[in-house]
Amino acid sequence: MLRLRQLALMTQELAPVVDDMREVFGLEVAFRDPAVATFGLENALFPVGNQFIEVLAPIREGTAGGRYLERRKGDGGYMVILQCDDHAPRKRRVAELGIRKVMEQDDPGYRLMQLHPRDTGGSFLEIDVQVGGEDINGPWHPAGHNWHAAVRTGIVRSIATAEIQSPEHTQLAARWSEIVDLPVKKDANGQSTLHLDNAGIRFVDDTDGRGEGLSGIDIVVADRPRLLAAAKHRGRRVSDDVVSICGMRFRLV
Repeated sequence: MLRLRQLALMTQELAPVVDDMREVFGLEVAFRDPAVATFGLENALFPVGNQFIEVLAPIREGTAGGRYLERRKGDGGYMVILQCDDHAPRKRRVAELGIRKVMEQDDPGYRLMQLHPRDTGGSFLEIDVQVGGEDINGPWHPAGHNWHAAVRTGIVRSIATAEIQSPEHTQLAARWSEIVDLPVKKDANGQSTLHLDNAGIRFVDDTDGRGEGLSGIDIVVADRPRLLAAAKHRGRRVSDDVVSICGMRFRLV
């Protein structure tokens, strides 16, 4: 089992993005994790069905998050977090490929493996195990204990695809394919995609000059007219199929 469970975005200022997520997508904050202050950050985590979008912002100078904002020239995607059911083979593969780990945690209920982006390319890639998480509606440690109470699916329902851009997107797709042990396939538009159990990861060319990184999310929509009206009101509507929030292209599917 390998699922796309959580995407993390980085912004210079948290509150306006939280307002955008609430007003445009009808989402609600499930959890604010005090532990991220250790890294000089604050956060807000939104359930999208049984997946999650986390928004992070620096709260002091000299953080890795702040340096990332400078490198990507503003707000944007930061991390792709996958859920697997067995860490051992994933760790062996990472070791075989010579990939460094930024962070590793082996707590009894939640095990985390965050990989170094210089070795993976694309973005931070994290592969985690949640005890009891075989049920997709079961526990998910980063979301706190009561995330179900914040689920809102009246406007958007789920994340269909994470999009990563790169000037060398074909090679990047091949690298991630090695890491997660899944074949690269072409989607309906001929773009390189990895198909997970509940979503996809698509690799595209860097067309905006912002460099390599998590650049877009395909989000499954339940109420397009309501979403587009709110996006227009907040100045976030790009087209009938795209809205822009936190430097990300949200494609409506």
